[in-house]
Amino acid sequence: MELKDYQQRVITDLNDYLTVLENTQLLDVAFKNYWAEKNVPDITPYKNNVANVPHVCIKVPTAGGKTFIAVNAIKTIFECFARTNPKQAQFVVWLVPSLTILEQTVKALANPDHPYRKQLNIDFRHRVAVYQKHDLLMAADFSLDTAQEQLSIVVMSFDSLRAKNKEDRKIYQDNGYLASFLTADNNHQDWLLDGYDASALINVMRRLKPVIVVDESHNAETALSVEMLKNLNPNFILDLTATPKNNSNIISYVDAMQLKKQHMVKLPVIVSNHHDKHKVIEEALILRQQLENIAIQQQSEGGKYIRPIILFQAQAKTADDNTTFEKIKEFLISVNVPAEQVKIKTAQINELKNIDLLSPDCPVRYIITVNALKEGWDCPFAYILASLADKSSPVDVEQILGRVLRMPHVQQHGHDLLNMSYVLTASSRFLDTLQSIIKALNKAGFSDKDYRQALPIVEALVVEKPQQPDFNFEALEQAIDIIDDLDNQKIADWQNITIPVHPELVEGQEHGSTGSPQTVIADNINTAMASVKQLMTQAISQNEQYQEIANHHSDSYLPAELEAKVNKYTLKDIFRDEVLCLKLPQFVMPTPNSGFLSSEMQLVERDWLLKDFKLANLDAEINFEHIDTEMYQVDLEQVGNNDYAPKPFKMDYAVREKFNKYILSLDKSGQIFNLTARLFQLIGNLYPIDDNDAKTYIGRIVAQMSVEQINDCLERDMAYVRKIKQKINALQDAHAYKTFTNWLDVEKITVEPMFSLPSIITPKGKAPDIAKSLYLTEDSINNFEHRIINEIAQLDNIVWWHRNLSKGKGFCINGAFVNHYPDFIVKTQAGRILIIETKGDDRDNSDSTNKLKLGKEWANKAGSQYRYLMIFDNKPIEGAERLQDALTKIGQL
Repeated sequence: MELKDYQQRVITDLNDYLTVLENTQLLDVAFKNYWAEKNVPDITPYKNNVANVPHVCIKVPTAGGKTFIAVNAIKTIFECFARTNPKQAQFVVWLVPSLTILEQTVKALANPDHPYRKQLNIDFRHRVAVYQKHDLLMAADFSLDTAQEQLSIVVMSFDSLRAKNKEDRKIYQDNGYLASFLTADNNHQDWLLDGYDASALINVMRRLKPVIVVDESHNAETALSVEMLKNLNPNFILDLTATPKNNSNIISYVDAMQLKKQHMVKLPVIVSNHHDKHKVIEEALILRQQLENIAIQQQSEGGKYIRPIILFQAQAKTADDNTTFEKIKEFLISVNVPAEQVKIKTAQINELKNIDLLSPDCPVRYIITVNALKEGWDCPFAYILASLADKSSPVDVEQILGRVLRMPHVQQHGHDLLNMSYVLTASSRFLDTLQSIIKALNKAGFSDKDYRQALPIVEALVVEKPQQPDFNFEALEQAIDIIDDLDNQKIADWQNITIPVHPELVEGQEHGSTGSPQTVIADNINTAMASVKQLMTQAISQNEQYQEIANHHSDSYLPAELEAKVNKYTLKDIFRDEVLCLKLPQFVMPTPNSGFLSSEMQLVERDWLLKDFKLANLDAEINFEHIDTEMYQVDLEQVGNNDYAPKPFKMDYAVREKFNKYILSLDKSGQIFNLTARLFQLIGNLYPIDDNDAKTYIGRIVAQMSVEQINDCLERDMAYVRKIKQKINALQDAHAYKTFTNWLDVEKITVEPMFSLPSIITPKGKAPDIAKSLYLTEDSINNFEHRIINEIAQLDNIVWWHRNLSKGKGFCINGAFVNHYPDFIVKTQAGRILIIETKGDDRDNSDSTNKLKLGKEWANKAGSQYRYLMIFDNKPIEGAERLQDALTKIGQL
């Protein structure tokens, strides 16, 4: 099971946030800077809910795969924190709002064959243990040693931490089973919760400084819940919810269109309103059987098994009134629905217990409920929500609509009608009903753009011989009277009318998509069946429109509440037509592994050039004599009301000193082994370098260290890590550049026009007004950049200039090194495009040589229309330009 594109973007967002946090060391500044990098400069300030603890939220709609995102996030979080405290236990408290979700989560995480557990085993080398609260209370395979050697996840409900009853209070009581956690660091007890013994489970969890995953976090943001989170002494809190509360610090958003593109949800929701409840039942029965017949035919053609289910939402007279549900069940049976296909799920009745609704052996096709099917109930086969509320009552679908949104098998199905969900109502207050549906969509993380209203138009119906037993609709009028709270209106005469099967729903066509012959039934034979046909016709059309929107939806999604905070500036009209036709060249090659005959060209990625790169036989000499003198971390703990210091990055000096003494007590081989493991962990992922190759190389470096250097490295490990990473990057750059130039020579790599300037830009800031700018306002520039582009713009031969946007948004020169995003793009009257990189003499220009080499290679291959210039003030490197010399040259181009 792999991450979907949008799920991978969420993990990237989390990693980006952690990187900014690690660099800034301030929670409020990090949050602001993180969003500024995404061109949202006026983000709502960070809420410091739990002092010093990073507490962030990921907004993912229902059916978006929150649990799998959380599973993949755990490694990202711990890898970041290990750079400061490599011996910190990897302990996760996974909080859920209900026992149903708890059972599902434990079952998935503990099952070695489940995709969630498989991913954890990959990420943590099969050293994973999953617990429930009672496991920890009994110390079942849980000790200080095991906690420090593995990933430990305890799944708990919110209520279990609130100590409302005797069972829940056990985590606050003395516990001899947990004695192993008291054998060390007894003098280091700042983690104890006042008033409770050190052996209490709450204090054991506090000692381990857990990462907390809060599933459906909108249920956990009361004052009591925030205090509950604080009591766990967490290092990090990750919220996942479709509906974040006001105190959430959201770092990543997923929207409905991304889920639709990845076939995660049955959208749009098709809403059909009727005159009375009888028509709702009639249409629901027909529509469900239509969907099942389509599913049967799709399966016969190689599709996946689907058994569509109706959720009948009843309206009980009182909380304890079960008669309504039983009567609906009796009614369905009276019209020839087999009893085993009908189940009731209410607060008092649970006929779904221990039933696998996805099994081909399961007969269930009808579920009767009110609002009992809430978070945690998961059945992708639920396609139709049929509300049986009184005609004059508001239709309350807020709690249940999300249950019909999940897509079976997470794939697009061969027939459009299997890719949507349906809501059928009978309400004279339909505007209120639509508002309820919108509210329900919002609760599930969607919007009012994700439903479509079906119009009640009757046309001819196409049918064929049924594959299912006929319903006894002749008995419908009598059977409906069993339900005493239904209207006593007359219904259609269903005698001798069969249920249509898999209509093609294309007017004037004699054969369906399967080639099966079709029969036309006239409009006046059956209104309800024609109504279903019309609903299905409209649904197909609406789905096509919705899918088209999804296909063209940008993956760089920003929600409506952030769109207003983004700077947006358009191309100047005088340049629009010309610039929208311009495509800047970039380095391309056939996609690796696509075969010799593949014509698909992709932007060259540096990793492709490192395919054969190995550290095994390369130089491991590093001069550590002039290493940076600063300590990697200082304790940034602040006091006072604005205490924003991030707790995970505070070095535990006691643990560090103890670990260093242990390593120094070993012989030389033991020191090399342990220091190598420590540096390897701190350096982190070096993809595409193999882990064993990297670890062996680091071991060679450590083996050459003197006794003094080993001591120094233990004290200032991150300074040494930076030196080692610089060495490895330099070796990679040399290999990649050699491969790059070789492939250029044999034209395996070529240059093609690829990058188009957008019609609208969303810059982080605003540049001062300078003549001849390409956009109404350009992105911000520093003083030296302002001086250079101002002087260039004053040249007579300049048509326009543009401040190139930063990483991932603007034009880059790709190739052997990290993608190079130059500062400016300039056009001259002669039609030449100039790519300009500026370098202040006072700046760190350690990467300038590689940028210049790549820029010159690009200009040589791009053609005479293009130039690359690197401009310094007065001290250029070889091949670059002084400012005055560059101005003279540009004036002649």
